Amino acid sequence: MRRIVPFAALALAAVAVPVVVAQNAPAVPGAPDKARVSAGTYAADAGHTMVVWKVDHFGFSDYTGIFGDVTGTLVIDPANPAAAKVDVTIPVAKVTTASAGLTSHLLRAGKDGGKPDFFGAAPADAKFVSTAVVLGDDGDEAKVTGNLTLNGVTRPVTLDVDFHGAGDNPFNKKATVGFEAEGKIRRSDFGITYGIPMVSDEVELKI
Repeated sequence: MRRIVPFAALALAAVAVPVVVAQNAPAVPGAPDKARVSAGTYAADAGHTMVVWKVDHFGFSDYTGIFGDVTGTLVIDPANPAAAKVDVTIPVAKVTTASAGLTSHLLRAGKDGGKPDFFGAAPADAKFVSTAVVLGDDGDEAKVTGNLTLNGVTRPVTLDVDFHGAGDNPFNKKATVGFEAEGKIRRSDFGITYGIPMVSDEVELKI
């Protein structure tokens, strides 16, 4: 008797099964591990530090802009993180938005020598200097209070800060640590009142 092999079985037998060898992906240099944080004074990475701000526009949409090229220092000791100190400078003159027209408006001089609508043509740098750090229960979060100087006015501001990661930077071989922060200010507290309430007084910050 001749054996009959089903067609499906022949098809399966004809299919070559490739052998897949898994390759290890390169490890990301930073990780959210507090044990990786080294004590010392850190310089802000101007190319990767941004202050993102958002305002409500006419109740129709949110509008967002960015301050970049932030400079300054963080002094931190993982054995006593509540004693950390932050001192940063934000170049307001380098503000940018998705609209060239709006960016120009933020930086244009006041009409006929009057007060500018927003920052003006040659605004002074903003500055934030911490005054207190209160840690959360897990040590990964903190409320950082400090004095923000903007538009020639200094007011206290509190930021909610999350630890993002730490490790050695593969390019400069230096210990690196990263954080994210959020907060809110009222621009009228800093003498910037143009357009309120059509453009919201409240400004949301994400750093």
